[in-house]
Amino acid sequence: MIQGVWGIDVGVSGALVYFEPNPENTIAEIYDMPVLQVGNKNKYTVSGTMVADILKQHDAPVWIEMVSAMPNQGVTSMFNFGRSFGVIIGCVDTLNYPSNFVTPRTWQKAMNVSGKDGSRQEAMKRLPKHFSQFTRKKDNGRSDATLIAMYGFIYGESVENRVRQQAT
Repeated sequence: MIQGVWGIDVGVSGALVYFEPNPENTIAEIYDMPVLQVGNKNKYTVSGTMVADILKQHDAPVWIEMVSAMPNQGVTSMFNFGRSFGVIIGCVDTLNYPSNFVTPRTWQKAMNVSGKDGSRQEAMKRLPKHFSQFTRKKDNGRSDATLIAMYGFIYGESVENRVRQQAT
């Protein structure tokens, strides 16, 4: 039986969340995406080493938001976003954790998210103990990752995990 799951909102403004429901005390460990500054400019990249260090804290299935290109987004921006996505997948695969992908539309519908600020509002409602983690507008990466993890916990075990279990 799955004890908990990871949820990841990719990108430099994303987050990683470990979610484990418990009748006495629901655990939600929330980490802003660890990044490194690139050069002298205000540019950042996701740190694979730091992501792996965070994920190593709990050997658990990982649910990653499956995102795609957005209209009017520049080539450089999309390249950097794709790099972040690749770093996350590489970390999860290296740790041999079951990986799962869910589109924003799927998890948002299932988790009752609506509107531009919906994920923050829904996360505050579902996890009042962690309310302070979602109060700022820029905390949407945290709330997205939290709801992705909750979605993963509620809606299932990964196909990849079932295949791994059958192989052993």
